[in-house]
Amino acid sequence: MIQENIYKLLNEQVNKEMFSAYLYLDISNYYIDNGLDGFSNWFKIQAQEEMDHAMLFAQYMQNNGLSVKLTEIAAPKMEYSTYDVPLHEALKHEQFITQSIHDIYDLAFQVKDYRTMQFLDWFIMEQGEEEKNVEDLILKYKNFGSDKKGLYLLNQELATRVYAPPSLVLD
Repeated sequence: MIQENIYKLLNEQVNKEMFSAYLYLDISNYYIDNGLDGFSNWFKIQAQEEMDHAMLFAQYMQNNGLSVKLTEIAAPKMEYSTYDVPLHEALKHEQFITQSIHDIYDLAFQVKDYRTMQFLDWFIMEQGEEEKNVEDLILKYKNFGSDKKGLYLLNQELATRVYAPPSLVLD
């Protein structure tokens, strides 16, 4: 049985993942408004992945007899003054999500909730991938974004990203 304090954190994580999707849609909209459809595509797919993550947390809770309590999702309040600002904001946000998942894992470890720890193992690996993807994008932008041709080619590259559903399977 999942303890109340872990249940609370899992439920909060559902909303954090949904906010992530909301944030990435906001970033996607910023890029589309600025003619960077490839950047927009990259973040739109990122938003889809975050919604999948929210659904996986919700499904895990439901599979363990817990009710999911949705709360209000705040609108993103970020101002993007240059094309690289959203990239850095995305990295900060991914680091925040990583820490949030680590906090749940730490508590699950303390109370010997091995089932939740096993569930979170996938997310810990996924967050490493999420942070690396954004770090790579920041590096590419740093290397090529200041040149209009480089920005154009990077935008074209990002337009080729396709959605892939998560590989985590829950019973």
